[in-house]
Amino acid sequence: MRKSRLFVVLSLSFLLAGILAAGAFAAEKVFTIAYNEEPQTSDMQMTTSCYMIPMNVYDRLIECVTTAPGKSALVPGLATKWEVSKDGKVYTFYLRKGVKFHNGEELTAQDVVYTFDRMLDPKTKALNTDILDFVLGAKDRMEGKAASTAGLKALDRYTVRITLEKPFVPFLAIMASPQASILNEKFTRPLRNKYGLTAQATCGTGPFILKEWVLNDHHTMVANPNYFRGRPQIDKFVVKIVTDPETMRMLFESGEIDLFDCDFAMSQIPYFTSHPKWGKQTVSGPRVGIYYYTFNQAIKPFDNVKVRKAFQMAVDRKLILQKMFYNHGQLENGVMPRGLIHYNPNQEKIEYNPEKAKKLLAEAGYPNGVDMEIALVASTGSQWQKMSEIVQAMVAKAGFRVTLKQMDEAAFYATRKEGKLPMYTNKWSADFNDPDNFFYTFFGPKGTVARSYNNISPEVFAALEKGRSETDFAKRGKLYADLEKKIVIDQAAWLPMFSLKHIYVVQPRVKKFVVPWNGWSDFPIYETRVE
Repeated sequence: MRKSRLFVVLSLSFLLAGILAAGAFAAEKVFTIAYNEEPQTSDMQMTTSCYMIPMNVYDRLIECVTTAPGKSALVPGLATKWEVSKDGKVYTFYLRKGVKFHNGEELTAQDVVYTFDRMLDPKTKALNTDILDFVLGAKDRMEGKAASTAGLKALDRYTVRITLEKPFVPFLAIMASPQASILNEKFTRPLRNKYGLTAQATCGTGPFILKEWVLNDHHTMVANPNYFRGRPQIDKFVVKIVTDPETMRMLFESGEIDLFDCDFAMSQIPYFTSHPKWGKQTVSGPRVGIYYYTFNQAIKPFDNVKVRKAFQMAVDRKLILQKMFYNHGQLENGVMPRGLIHYNPNQEKIEYNPEKAKKLLAEAGYPNGVDMEIALVASTGSQWQKMSEIVQAMVAKAGFRVTLKQMDEAAFYATRKEGKLPMYTNKWSADFNDPDNFFYTFFGPKGTVARSYNNISPEVFAALEKGRSETDFAKRGKLYADLEKKIVIDQAAWLPMFSLKHIYVVQPRVKKFVVPWNGWSDFPIYETRVE
């Protein structure tokens, strides 16, 4: 009798242990992060920020992957291969067969044509049409003069041909940007402007399926079991909306989130990097992006190149990097930040010399100094305010009397678009790995006005156009190196500040996290591993 009872007890013990072990083995692998703003939409054609959902729910024809810290490469995505015509105007993409959207539909060439034509359709009111500016017929489509885009053709079920108006070397890199994510026509078309506003109104081919979306609280993505590269190792990806940096830190230290993005709370960098536990859990990569101050040449005194050079010399950029960003970065002296293709590390350095700056200001006709403004958006964080207050004090030594002008966001951007905004500071991270993303954005004929630089330089405009079509790698690199000197040193058209490291802190259970090559706070997590 005792033996029977002992046998039963032992059997139950082994059974219970087995159940517990199986439960542990089957436990969901959940990766939780905090994000500092509500995305508003998962439709990447309707946002110029907040790409966390698109980078995980969608795929592109080509993908840009991190190969080393701050470095990247273009690899096949939904297209297994592509061909470019000798004249650089015709791109033929061969699609991967058998790829399924989250609604079960197979990816076809018509989905690709629909996606890009939808972006150019004036009824969509898309925000990212500039990535398709060079496509044949894009202008007519956007202006409502054509019912479809001439340069977009489905040659057969799995072959897409995109014809450009003229050669555009950055086109492949642009096809890897989140804005070029591919939609399913059958799912998207009936939803019209409601597409991407809820989890139920979102559909991609990506490694994760958007399952739950609670506005201003969180959104949840679950692993796509039919993903063409293989099911992700993470079962569930949860993004919590947390706007307060201190709350974000508390959630991380209590284990409620698995990753702390120091870009959302740079004041926490010394705490984490010097912490006995968390210091060992930091991962970082260089940000392929740049902090800068603008000069509006349509507003005195910055119509004078000597005044612009004087201001450049009056700012101690190294001190600001140390004081505000704990020296986690490097000074930049050009237009391109480190990590970008054709980056030139030997650019002529901008000198810090307030005494020389004062003399230049006198030579420019301002021996008694000069009054000027720096515009700030009142609703943004204290980072820009603090940096501009430091600059305000610094440049006073050279004779610049700075007034900080607070503006509401709508007025700030409306004034900037008109080309009438005074000096302001901002940062720019690469959307795609090509110099055009920086040079043309800021110094092209449209950008230089719309961003209130007003650096009207036919010589620069001509060189920028040539850079867009130059296929010889070495010649293109020299062209941009020469342009940097022309823009930053000769014309003093802006003040580049620095590029930073992007620092993350991860929980010990996170065994692999790939820092995004461009330094965004939006990233794909397909490669991430957690216990």
